Amino acid sequence: MPYELKRVFASLPQMERGVAKVIGGDPKGNNFLYTNGKCVIIRNIEDHSQFVNCIRFSPDGSRFVTAGADGQIFIYDGTTGERVGSLGGEKAHKGGIYAVSWSPDSSQLISASGDKTVKLWDVGATTAVTTFNLGSDVTDQQLGCLWQKDHLLSISLSGYINYLDKNNPNRPIRTIKGHTKSIQCVTVHKNEGRPYIYSGSHDGHINILSTLTDCQTGENDCFSGKGHSNQVSKIVTDEANELVTCSMDDTLRYTSISKKEYSASDVVKMDFQPKSVSVGAGGLSLAVCIGQIVLVKDKKKVFTLDNLGYEAEVGALHPGGTTAAVGGADGKVHLYSVQGNTLKDEGKALEVKGPITDMAYSNDGAYLAAIDDKKVITVFNVADSYSVKNEFYGHHAKPVTLAWSPDNEHFATGGMDMLVYVWTVSDPDQRLKIPDAHRLHHVSGLAWIDAHTLVTTSHDASVKQWTITY
Repeated sequence: MPYELKRVFASLPQMERGVAKVIGGDPKGNNFLYTNGKCVIIRNIEDHSQFVNCIRFSPDGSRFVTAGADGQIFIYDGTTGERVGSLGGEKAHKGGIYAVSWSPDSSQLISASGDKTVKLWDVGATTAVTTFNLGSDVTDQQLGCLWQKDHLLSISLSGYINYLDKNNPNRPIRTIKGHTKSIQCVTVHKNEGRPYIYSGSHDGHINILSTLTDCQTGENDCFSGKGHSNQVSKIVTDEANELVTCSMDDTLRYTSISKKEYSASDVVKMDFQPKSVSVGAGGLSLAVCIGQIVLVKDKKKVFTLDNLGYEAEVGALHPGGTTAAVGGADGKVHLYSVQGNTLKDEGKALEVKGPITDMAYSNDGAYLAAIDDKKVITVFNVADSYSVKNEFYGHHAKPVTLAWSPDNEHFATGGMDMLVYVWTVSDPDQRLKIPDAHRLHHVSGLAWIDAHTLVTTSHDASVKQWTITY
């Protein structure tokens, strides 16, 4: 097999709310037994004053508890359904309770609440043994919990999964931070020889994944502060070790990779929504917006092109900083020369088969590759006046993302057909096909860690790392 899936950084799981096969609840306090495909009312319990969010039997079956939006947890006899007590007196939590989970020996349980805490309860004594404080932000509300052998876990509104520490209730042992919305773009940056994967999603979140080439477990992280408020459409890194992103919130952001903190001063407001951003030498950035092309230098807009005569879709700056290529919905690549702080239309357009969906120069600047919605990839030879080097066919649906390998001899494409191809520039017939790279979801982003390690992202909110063997 020429490729091997090494690791999947999956989307955060949705935790169950209620055990439907055993018992359930409704706003009136009715409890149900589910048996033989039917729900039968076995007792009308009206102890809760608000919606019952969760019901759980103890592992030994002797008791079950109900947790509600009223902040109360009631304990019942597992056989008769008679109420035998409540946890925490008048209220177990100051906010609504969304989940409970029993200890394996049925003596304790944990509860997760909108008051941003998880509590560990001694069920026999009906008192809280430990209160885990998970933060003060609205996204720190606790929506789920799980007692798995020796591990206590909770899930926050932010989607983060917390490994709780009984000895230090104010600081989780570990927090898994991942995407909860579809991933739109990805890039890789190396810091002190160690690769980091940066992925941007539909909700404006950017995730940082530290991964080692020997496939040890990666560590997830994110930037602190306020970032994009809408979809991150494109993400790249510049020569100043900054993450450059464009978003549907009509901004470009420059974020220090070393500080891992968003800066309000390093934001460039666009007149129109940006679709794509690319970077070049000398602090240059090229933003392709709806109906406009913007040249940015040192985080300031220095030149704007309007009235293009075509709809620009994606841009790419040559690594040497001399040329800006802009792909259009007219099926052409329009070339502009970078002259100081301006762009000059060279009057040259490269023909492809259809509207361009993505485009990139090879790392050495020798080639320009463009993909179009007619499912064709065209590679141009830059030194030979952008003559066509080769055309590549294989996708069954529109390809939407492209990335060059560090060896400059191969590049990868991904599309709405869930396929990833790794192509050889010199030979269109020498290709590697990864079917169902993200099953049931199209591939949204590609990036290379090294010449034999490819990263893919998708609308399934997962990041995958592949080992490529030629």
